[in-house]
Amino acid sequence: MKPAPFSYVRPMTVEEALFALAQQGDEAKVLAGGQSLIAMMNLRLLKPRCLVDINRVAALDYIRQDNGTLAIGALTRQSAAETSPLVLQHCPLMTEAIQYIAHRPIRNRGTVGGNLAHADPTSELPAVAVATDATFVVRSANGQRTILAADFFVGHLTTALRPDELLTEVRVPPWRPAGQGWSFMEVSPRKGDYALVGVAATLQVKDGACQAARLVYNGVAGRAQRVPEAERALVGRNADEAAFREAASIASQRVDPHSDFHATAAYRRDLVNTLTRRALAQALARCGKRSA
Repeated sequence: MKPAPFSYVRPMTVEEALFALAQQGDEAKVLAGGQSLIAMMNLRLLKPRCLVDINRVAALDYIRQDNGTLAIGALTRQSAAETSPLVLQHCPLMTEAIQYIAHRPIRNRGTVGGNLAHADPTSELPAVAVATDATFVVRSANGQRTILAADFFVGHLTTALRPDELLTEVRVPPWRPAGQGWSFMEVSPRKGDYALVGVAATLQVKDGACQAARLVYNGVAGRAQRVPEAERALVGRNADEAAFREAASIASQRVDPHSDFHATAAYRRDLVNTLTRRALAQALARCGKRSA
C-alpha cells in the first residue's frame, strides 16, 4: 500500500503554513501527527495533491494558562497533554480521556489539534471538547476566528474548518474545582481500539443537589453527541443513584447508534445506559477534587 502522488511543503511558521493552504485550497491536507492521515492515504481513501507538514512550526506546540483559560497549541502531542500538570489541574477530564486514545506510541506522535480536526466520531477528544465548552482558534491568510466545539464538529470526519484554514489553538474555560466532578469512561473491543461507546461526564453539586451536568458521547453518532434531555433530568435533583438511573435511561433512548460487526445498536444503547450511571457516580465521588 502506498499513497497517490502528492507534492510536499514544510513551512517553518504559521504564516508560511497559511500561505501554502491559501495557494493549494481544497487540494491540500495538513500533516501533523499523521496517525490517521497517512493510513488513509496509503489505502487511497484520501488523495490530496499536497501535504502541508506543520511539524516544524514550533509556535503551535505549547500548553499554558491564559487569564484562567487553558490554552493548548494544535501541534501539542497527545502524550504531552496527558502528562501535563496544567492540563490535570485545569481539565482533568482531558487527562483521563487521552489515556483511552490508542497506545502510547500513537499518543507520542498524534497531536491534540490533529485529533480534533480529524473529527472521528469514535474519538475521545471531541467529546471532551464539547463537554467542557472548549473554543477552537482557527486562522487563514485572511484572518482569525473562533468556533465553539459544539459548532466545530459537523458530521463524520467533517468539521467547520474551511480548506484554507488551520486549527491553531484549543481553549478550555476555567475549571470549577469547588463541587465539580468529572469522569470519562469507554468500552472498546480491545484496549486501544476504536470505542464502541464512550461518555464524557461533568457534574456540579452543591449541598447534595445537582446544579449542572454535561453528558457527551462518542461512538453513537456521526459526531460527539450531547444529550441535553438527560442533563436536565439531573439538574435540581439530589445527586443520587435514582437520578443517575433516570438520566442514563433517557440518554440510552435519545442516542441512535449504528450496528456493525463489533456490536449491535441495541448493545451500544445498553452501554450508554451502563456507562452513564457509572460515570455519574464517579463524577459525584470526585466533586471538589482537582485530580483523581
